[in-house]
Amino acid sequence: MRNSQDLFGWTEKSSAVLQQGGVIGPDERLPWPQTAVMGVQHVIAMFGATVLAPILMGFDPNIAILMSGIGTLIFFVITGGKVPSYLGSSFAFIGVVIAATAYAGKGPNANIGVALGGIIACGVLYTVIGAIVQAVGTGWIERFMPPVVTGAVVAVIGLNLAAIPVKNMAASNFDSWMQVVTFVSVALVAVMTRGMVQRLLILVGLIVATLIYAMLTNGLGLGKPVDLSSIANAAWVGLPGFAAPVFSASAMLLIAPVAIILVAENLGHIKAVTAMTGKNLDTYMGRAFIGDGVATIVSGSAGGTGVTTYAENIGVMAATKIYSTAVFVVAALIAVVLGFSPKFGALIQAIPLPVMGGVSIVVFGLIAVAGAKIWVDNKVNFSDNKNLLVAAITLVLGTGDFTLKFGQFALGGIGTATFGAILLYALLNRKTQ
Repeated sequence: MRNSQDLFGWTEKSSAVLQQGGVIGPDERLPWPQTAVMGVQHVIAMFGATVLAPILMGFDPNIAILMSGIGTLIFFVITGGKVPSYLGSSFAFIGVVIAATAYAGKGPNANIGVALGGIIACGVLYTVIGAIVQAVGTGWIERFMPPVVTGAVVAVIGLNLAAIPVKNMAASNFDSWMQVVTFVSVALVAVMTRGMVQRLLILVGLIVATLIYAMLTNGLGLGKPVDLSSIANAAWVGLPGFAAPVFSASAMLLIAPVAIILVAENLGHIKAVTAMTGKNLDTYMGRAFIGDGVATIVSGSAGGTGVTTYAENIGVMAATKIYSTAVFVVAALIAVVLGFSPKFGALIQAIPLPVMGGVSIVVFGLIAVAGAKIWVDNKVNFSDNKNLLVAAITLVLGTGDFTLKFGQFALGGIGTATFGAILLYALLNRKTQ
């Protein structure tokens, strides 16, 4: 961990490094103006999911945004500024929160306190797991999660999310075509531009697609027009809806096991970042778990959702080759401001859903490819049936969202794929030992 005096001591690099095919590492940064713009791009990448999750559970979205920023800053400090990650609302809590609170699916959750108590319990369990990993070490990670396993797990994180933009973010044929326009816009920016514009491919592509959407809808009446009334009516500054936890044993027992899924997600994300940066972050695994756990406790204490490291932001890093933790500090500070500003929150939410869907297709796809890159970089031998079957089964479990239920607790696609890959590899590897 960095000393406190140099926690923010990034080495400044010129954008020329990127033009020469280099990368910006976690302990480096671009000049502050460029870093700030990259932070905005990361905020946009996480915003859709971080807002959607609390809405599905009846939580206040502004609280979720605020706590995502605070949680990311907590994570940054606990990991010593070494692990580039953004913490946003976790979808793993949705099913168990709805079950624990009997939420009807519309409006504020009347039993939110019970859910918050369970989220805090989950955070405590997660923190304890992190402390154990920190004390025991990470040698077991390489033994149980070789490249064939980690590559498959990272890939299914993106593939498991693929249905969200494809099935849920395009209500009409016009919306589907706008998703095409969006991901083509992002792709053209990525290939046809140079310099910082190319590094801001997600943000620039989103702006271009939004302008095209507004021209076709507001101008030509081809689809649902962009509605700016919510922006005009929203206050510049306002307190989000804080809520207090209620500790119910049954709810805590139902929600706390989600920590297992968060461990799986965080593990896969750190492996992905390790593969992309070339820096071994395994030594920070325990701290990352602790950081995520503490952030979840703090979020639940204020009325927010449980948080997790965000695949969307890892996808942005994969596209930009900028892994600076300074970018995430900027993004976190922006999120804190947004949490106290209904007007800025309304501005981001005014982005057309099909445009966000098109961006999501790009980001989730980049995550899946990052998993494949782990296989390529480590020269995984798929002529070995052990590797072939582990990868094949894991991909289908995750992509198909294969779910196993243990009483009221459900282990969804990412969880079954992760633990399935680990256990299957261990079983098949016994043959060769």
